[in-house]
Amino acid sequence: QVQLVESGGGLVQAGDSLRLSCAASGRTFSTYRMGWFRQAPGKEREFVATIRWNGDSTFYTDSVKGRFIISRDNAKNMVYLQMNSLKPEDTAVYYCAALPSGYGRNFRASTSYDYWGQGTQVTVSS
Repeated sequence: QVQLVESGGGLVQAGDSLRLSCAASGRTFSTYRMGWFRQAPGKEREFVATIRWNGDSTFYTDSVKGRFIISRDNAKNMVYLQMNSLKPEDTAVYYCAALPSGYGRNFRASTSYDYWGQGTQVTVSS
């Protein structure tokens, strides 16, 4: 069992940066692939980024490539999403999620993730 708590969201101007944090509980945190998803009003939950359990591989959805960076610090049970050059279309509730490693699941699918945080609101104004 893993519990996740996101923080770092807020209201920013277009072009600004934010760093989201996800604090995880559990001694087995380092065995989980971690992901970030987001959901805007009236839209489905969208995959944003993922990082392998040991941090040696990352993958991003096309709309954030070159702007967002996912990272993790397993010693601190933390996952981060550095968001640069923010756009109004990035406005959403952002969720971190945990996927147990070793099952060959589709890491782009929200249904593959077993644990979810409560979300943190990111609002980007123009």
